[in-house]
Parts: sequence; C-alpha cells; structure tokens
Amino acid sequence: MATANDVKNQLAQKASGGVQKQVSPEKTLNALLKKMGPEIQRALPKHMDADRIARIALTAVRNTPKLLDCDQTSFLAAIMQSAQLGVEPNTGLGQAYLIPYGKNVQFQLGYKGLIDLAVRSGQYKAIYAHEVYSNDEFEFQYGLNKDLIHKPSTTPVGEPIGYYAVYHLKNGGYDFVYWTKERIDQHAQKFSQAVQKGWTSPWKTNFDAMAKKTVLKEVLKYAPKSIELQKTIDADSTIKNDFAADMSEIIDVTDYSVVDEQQEAQQPNQDEKMPGQVFDDKLV
Repeated sequence: MATANDVKNQLAQKASGGVQKQVSPEKTLNALLKKMGPEIQRALPKHMDADRIARIALTAVRNTPKLLDCDQTSFLAAIMQSAQLGVEPNTGLGQAYLIPYGKNVQFQLGYKGLIDLAVRSGQYKAIYAHEVYSNDEFEFQYGLNKDLIHKPSTTPVGEPIGYYAVYHLKNGGYDFVYWTKERIDQHAQKFSQAVQKGWTSPWKTNFDAMAKKTVLKEVLKYAPKSIELQKTIDADSTIKNDFAADMSEIIDVTDYSVVDEQQEAQQPNQDEKMPGQVFDDKLV
C-alpha cells in the first residue's frame, strides 16, 4: 500500500522534468481521501458522510502537518475514530489528539473529550477533575463514608500538590479518586515511554491535563458505564490499521500498540525499533 508520502511526492511532480514544487496540505489530503474513498465509504456509519471526514482531517493536518508523513491507513483510521466519537482532534478544545508516532498515527482522547463522552452516555449528572494547591482548603477520606472537601484558594501558590476526579450519577451515586502529584509522577515514570525516554510530550508541556486524565480513568474503572463508553476507553491510545463501522472494535494484534500522548511528538531515533506490543498503560 502506498504511503501518504508517496501520494505527496506524486502530487509534487511537475508534468515535465520531474521537479518537485510545494503542494498544499489541502491538495495532498484531497488526493488521500480520493485514493482511500471506497474503503472509507464502506466503513462509514449512516450518520456520517465524506464531507465530515474531510473537514476533520483538514483541521488536523493544518494544526499538525506531520500527519501527512505517516501511514495513510492509520491516519484515516484515526480520523474515522474521531468522527465516530464526535470529538474534534488537534484543536484548542483539547478533546482528542492525532499523534504522529514513527510511521503511524495514534488516536488519543484528551481529558475534556473523556468528560464529554461520559456525560453523553446519559448516566452521569456531572463528572470533573481538578488540581489541588498547597494553600487550598482540602481534605478527604475513604472508608465506609467517603467524603471530599475542596475550597480552592483565590490565589494558588506554587505547583499543584495533587489531582482528583469526581463523578455524580443521575441516580444519586457518586465516587472520587485523589492522587498526589508524586503518585502521578510515579505512574508516568512507570507506564509512559515518553517520560522514560525524555521525549517531548504533554507530560512535559501540559502535565495538568495528563494528570487529570489519569485520575478520571482511575475513577471510571469501577463506575457504571455503557458498553459504548467502555469500548471507547479501551480503544483510547491505540493505533488502528483498518476501517470498520465501529472503529473501537478494531485491534490488529500484529500492529496494536499503546503509546503516550504527544501532540508535538519528538520521534524516536530511526535506529530504534518500535515496540511490537503494548508498552504504555491505558491510564496514560
């Protein structure tokens, strides 16, 4: 299968002389969508159309041009996953990210996207995550009577000392999880290849967002969830190499991997082999 880079090179060729010229992301993307059109169309659910796919893809490549250098199937599969979930990738909304990693594109939910999908499931009255600062009024207890009190300071001092996530169900149930910053750091060091190897990733550029996503996934572990929401959480941070009417069901065991969220990813050394299996915990 030709790669997106092959398509770009073909588009860049002049009719004579074979000299390359600059091709806009829009033209390159249009060529990709046209080339992969039949495969995409077969996988599109009834509520989606090619125009929506094109709009999401164009927004993503404008914000992250490196996506066009990746394998075209993994790129368009990630676009399909975003479209099916109704989240906008690689925008200021922070709902989701399409991340160039090696030769593939990884789809990953942001913590805001995770909240949106949980609320849309219809079971939650509220779900949220916050950081805690040293001069906040904060206390919590587990046990038979769980309780959490947080009165944020009007002027936070220093860096956050911890993070918590809370959900309230429509039937009145609730739960929460609190992790110290040290525990978040230990989690990232243990499960994130980006942190272990010192690569640029949101663990460096947006630590708070990654920490909130971590505690949100932790509190949702045992929360009531629809089948669709559980499948979405399970499919987070994966690379897909096929199309389907339900992208969350696709797991290619030969290429399946879970990697760290890297909106501005620093790529591994070309001499290093990509891990063949899961190497990042799904809480990341």
